[in-house]
Amino acid sequence: MGETKLPDAQSTEALQLFSRHVLADLRALDRILEERRIESDVGRIGAEQELFLVDTDFRPAPRNLELLEAIDDPHFTTELGRFNIEFNLDPVRLGDDCLRSMERQVNELLGKARDAAAGLGIDLLLIGILPTVRVSDLTLTNMTPIARYRALNEAMNRVRGTHYRLRIKGRDELILEHDNVMLEACNTSFQLHFQVAQDEFARRYNIAQAVAAPGLACATNSPLLFGRQLWRETRIALFQQSVDTRPPTGGELRESLPRVSFGRQWVRQSALEIFREDLARFRILLATEVDEDPIAVLDAGGTPRLDALRMHNGTVYRWNRPCYGISDGKPHLRIENRVLPAGPSARDQMANAALWFGMMEGVAHEYPDITRVMSFGTARENFVWAARLGLGATFAWPGRDKVAAADLLLEELLPLARSGLHSLGIDAADSDLYLGVVEERIRSRRTGSQWLLDSLAAMRDNDGGVRGEQLVALTAATIARQREGGAVHTWALASEDEAGSPAKLFQRVEQLMTTDLFTVSEDELVDMAAHVMDWRHVRHVPVEDGGHRLVGLVTHRALLRLLVDQLSSGRPRPTPVREIMQREVITVRPEASSRDALQLMRDHRISVLPVVDRDGRLVGILSERDFMGVAGRLLDAFLDR
Repeated sequence: MGETKLPDAQSTEALQLFSRHVLADLRALDRILEERRIESDVGRIGAEQELFLVDTDFRPAPRNLELLEAIDDPHFTTELGRFNIEFNLDPVRLGDDCLRSMERQVNELLGKARDAAAGLGIDLLLIGILPTVRVSDLTLTNMTPIARYRALNEAMNRVRGTHYRLRIKGRDELILEHDNVMLEACNTSFQLHFQVAQDEFARRYNIAQAVAAPGLACATNSPLLFGRQLWRETRIALFQQSVDTRPPTGGELRESLPRVSFGRQWVRQSALEIFREDLARFRILLATEVDEDPIAVLDAGGTPRLDALRMHNGTVYRWNRPCYGISDGKPHLRIENRVLPAGPSARDQMANAALWFGMMEGVAHEYPDITRVMSFGTARENFVWAARLGLGATFAWPGRDKVAAADLLLEELLPLARSGLHSLGIDAADSDLYLGVVEERIRSRRTGSQWLLDSLAAMRDNDGGVRGEQLVALTAATIARQREGGAVHTWALASEDEAGSPAKLFQRVEQLMTTDLFTVSEDELVDMAAHVMDWRHVRHVPVEDGGHRLVGLVTHRALLRLLVDQLSSGRPRPTPVREIMQREVITVRPEASSRDALQLMRDHRISVLPVVDRDGRLVGILSERDFMGVAGRLLDAFLDR
């Protein structure tokens, strides 16, 4: 997403005028299709590469505008988050060495960006979700200061009417409420473009939907979010929920789609069906200034840009999205694959691309009309299982009720992809190279997600160290392996010593705090608080309300005082927590420095600090025990010098 010329105010009148422009563009597209003006004798492919920027501590580096200025290349552009950038590959004609040419340009542009980043003291990373990103990074301060992004955030907030609620359950569970659209900035992808002929669009788009699941299953690369192990491709759930403008309640009796979706049915005739449905289903969020009369342009023999339609299409995020464009003065249609994550390496990305392009051709030959042999619901269900389980998923496929994702790929889809690449005129050596990477990845069961999880498991088995340190080690190791250039199935596992200097790992409260919390409510009996302290070997229990807001703290000392008082009076009675809890509690924010937190504990002579977010919700607790663990690790590092 780049800069767009916006009106000064997204007023009702501006949005109404813009909707008329979108309708005019739809009429123009209908006429373009009727008059068969879509370019259909040329096949092209392309891609967009999204990246994370990280600092020397392997944390998000919100410096994209500085980096883009240093790169000074029109291939590069901004993204929503200041710690993201994107570059666009030049479209290439299908055939011969087009895949090798794409990988060559990816590496050239990555090298250019890395050189510029090094001059700023930062680095780049290809990954679906950055392991070290935290909720505290997702503030409006870290939104790229461009009018389009601000307007998008305001429009989505206005339509939704309440905070965004994130709930994802995998091995762990994440429940989160956030007040802006910056959750979207946690995702980066490698988006593929496939130009198709006008008469082939519906058939090819349906093939793209059918093969989305197996293509994703062997390409997952984002199993972690905020330290939780969730889906093998958590991007899918995160992106859908992060820009979901549906109200959180009231949808039980009606069917509705989020702005990020797989769709709801097969395409029957043309791309126009999708554009019309998306305009009918999703409100226009942004109004741009439009200076084109598309019908007049057609009457004059020209090719209209359809700016309004393209703008609205850019705010509806189908996993396979139709795109209208112009090449050499001729209009064309593309299918944009938004399914695949960034990384793990440039070679892996091109292997994923080769598989997808090959399946798009090979599966189309094997199943001329996929809608006759597979229901749309099956394709959608397969996609969800692929995102959840990766290569561990089981799919329904034509002629096979239940088949393991790995078996389907190895036995049927890889051979079809190979024949598809041959039909497209791709060099046999390149086909063997890239599909060979996919095959080895599947046989070894080592996707990017699995490498991250295996590395994390090995670090825990070896040391059981601090989660924050392990996430830093994963990030550092991924950058190092990417620079080496090999595919992920050949990578050595990450080790904790790759995290670097221990002193850098404990600078913020969120890197130290305990997040696995045991709390009580103020209406519970103190007996419960006493038992929690005994069971968990702690001396403090936070008290929170139904909204997880901190309302007090029960201390070991308060329990002792209660016990003494009741023994002295000889009249023990049931006592609710509210009667003994400490109401004025010293707290700290997760983004605060560890040094400031330690000083706070010294100044107030306390041994524990509840950690609360901006809305007063309890998110962690920091105690003397946490600092003792850090001291031990720093001492070990010092003595090992």
